[in-house]
Amino acid sequence: MDPVIQIEGLCKDFRVGFWRRRTRVLHDLTLTVHRGEIFGYLGPNGAGKTTTLKLLTGLILPTAGSARLLGQDVRLVAAKQQIGFLPETPYFYDYLTGREFLDLCGRLFRLPTGVRRDRIARLLHLTALVEAADRQLRKYSKGMLQRLGLAQALINDPSLVILDEPMSGLDPLGRKAMRDIILGLKAEGRTIFFSSHILPDVEVLCDRVGILVGGRLRGVGRLDEILKTRTESVELILDRVSSDLAIVLRDLAQAPLLSQPDGVLVRLPDQERADQALRAALEAGARVVGVAPQRLTLEDHFLREVQGKTP
Repeated sequence: MDPVIQIEGLCKDFRVGFWRRRTRVLHDLTLTVHRGEIFGYLGPNGAGKTTTLKLLTGLILPTAGSARLLGQDVRLVAAKQQIGFLPETPYFYDYLTGREFLDLCGRLFRLPTGVRRDRIARLLHLTALVEAADRQLRKYSKGMLQRLGLAQALINDPSLVILDEPMSGLDPLGRKAMRDIILGLKAEGRTIFFSSHILPDVEVLCDRVGILVGGRLRGVGRLDEILKTRTESVELILDRVSSDLAIVLRDLAQAPLLSQPDGVLVRLPDQERADQALRAALEAGARVVGVAPQRLTLEDHFLREVQGKTP
């Protein structure tokens, strides 16, 4: 597969405190992102996600290691011309309109007037900002500003789009709109590399993910490979549960039974005990309302990686 991002042994040190002691915030990062995929870059606050993105976009320089975008060193202007970038907290000129701001961004890329006009019209439609295009940005909502930030990241028609926490601060409707736009960009053949801590969105969007903890990459892979889709536990909902059956179910579940409007909820630790509970329930004349295997989620895996880190 054609690599779009190639990172080799990337390290970054900062000097902090009164004595300006050197502190390493990114340790020997090696990572490859392929053309046409959506890659989710995950980690808790302070893990080094934004530092990585600033290194990729050339906003800061690495202490060691190298990175290439679309086959070119990230320090080259030619590499930067092929990427679009949305920072976590973008700055906007309050008294410009949305259309004027996008025109300014197009001018920075030296796009011809006709190309700017057509591209701005397309991006305003893509981000559902047509009606607000001639409104000053100080009157935009958080979601509208985030969508405008994405529009400016696309003004140069980039092959690679880098997004730092694109869902941050958005309500459910805003997150849905942003997800749809990102999926649309993938359908156009673009590569999307984004950092996030909103794990349900990552599960919906990403082909592969990488988990960064304490400045170190803990794992990279497809979601199905990372999660292995194994059953962690099984939940049964049973109706007409007798007192004798309840004793058997409590022993198998090793936990209290929970009463619900449609029956009794029984959480079994594995499939074998779930099978035993089902047999006992059927023999006792209970009615099976539902069987729900509980599989490992990205959130479960993420929390295990973060909580298992060494000091």
